[in-house]
Amino acid sequence: MKALNIVIMLALLMALTITNLSATPSDDEPLFVHNDGDEDRSQDEPTSVGFTSRFLSQKPRGPMTCDRYPRVCRAAGSAGPDCCKKRCVNVKTDWFNCGMCGKKCRYSEICCKGKCVNPMSNRLHCGDCNNSCNKGSKCQYGMCSYA
Repeated sequence: MKALNIVIMLALLMALTITNLSATPSDDEPLFVHNDGDEDRSQDEPTSVGFTSRFLSQKPRGPMTCDRYPRVCRAAGSAGPDCCKKRCVNVKTDWFNCGMCGKKCRYSEICCKGKCVNPMSNRLHCGDCNNSCNKGSKCQYGMCSYA
């Protein structure tokens, strides 16, 4: 049992020594690097440790926006089929683009079928879109026949 404790302690001591040696800079490597932006990094310096993929060395592409690629909005998982200010939206339900790009609904309104409506008092959209009240009943506070 005593021999096992000694072996474990030696292993921990070796691991700590290796970690400590790899973390300290060598004599030719400066401890602090001041990069004022004046020096241009050469391409000969490795950008990462180990192997570098050719895909990492390529210049990254910009995001696919709908102003350049209109089909992006019709893809599965898109926010909507319409493009407004480089964003995919649904103009039938979007509060900031209701019916057409840039048309904003007021604070108390929601966008239903491309029109801004007040769900607290609209008979056809009472409380939510397409929730119509029965004939003869009123929409009050977002509920049909409240009182």
